[in-house]
Amino acid sequence: MTSSYYKLKVENRPITGKKTARKLRDKGIIPGVLYYKGEEPIQIAVDKLIMYHAIHSGQRIYEIDVTGTTQYVMVKEIQYHPVTDALIHIDFMRVRRSEKINISVPLILVGDALGVKEGGVLSQSLTRIEIECLPTDVPEQIELDVTHLEMNSSYSVADVKIKNEEITINSEQELNVVSIHPPVAEEEPMVEEELEDEEETEGEAEGGSEESKEENGAEDNQNQES
Repeated sequence: MTSSYYKLKVENRPITGKKTARKLRDKGIIPGVLYYKGEEPIQIAVDKLIMYHAIHSGQRIYEIDVTGTTQYVMVKEIQYHPVTDALIHIDFMRVRRSEKINISVPLILVGDALGVKEGGVLSQSLTRIEIECLPTDVPEQIELDVTHLEMNSSYSVADVKIKNEEITINSEQELNVVSIHPPVAEEEPMVEEELEDEEETEGEAEGGSEESKEENGAEDNQNQES
């Protein structure tokens, strides 16, 4: 029976370190790590072009051969270069096809929120959500419709609905996902005329105090003469 999973060719990477990883990337090889709960991580490497085709194959589970045994893995995390966006490191997670896994997937907002149409500012505080499901049921993303979200309102994880009953949400139900608030009012700059009025008022007050000093001084002199 032919396997329905994407066969990915990987190699063991016994030597680790930044210098070794840099040399591998220069040769078109991407360093990576294979994780499996209860076992030590395995250092691996995969050809950049092969990995590119695997990512764009539409498959979520890959069949690999490590240490002489066939294993099934999923991508746990991919690291890209901050400037060139080139793939620089990849982490795999070993899975069993019949065993549920815990995984984090992107949480995407869809729809034009009512509160935004009213002039509000939308703020998304949670961009990924933790779920539990079989490896074959892992979605690329989970969507939350915000079309009816009004001003001064919010949605939490409890408002996220998944049609697939085989998928369980593990994130805390009370965690805030998105909210809409009125825009922050900017303070109006003080008009130049107001500044001039204030300066004149301060000047008059200072002048008055000087005049009072002179009058008091004259009175003191008269008293001394008498």
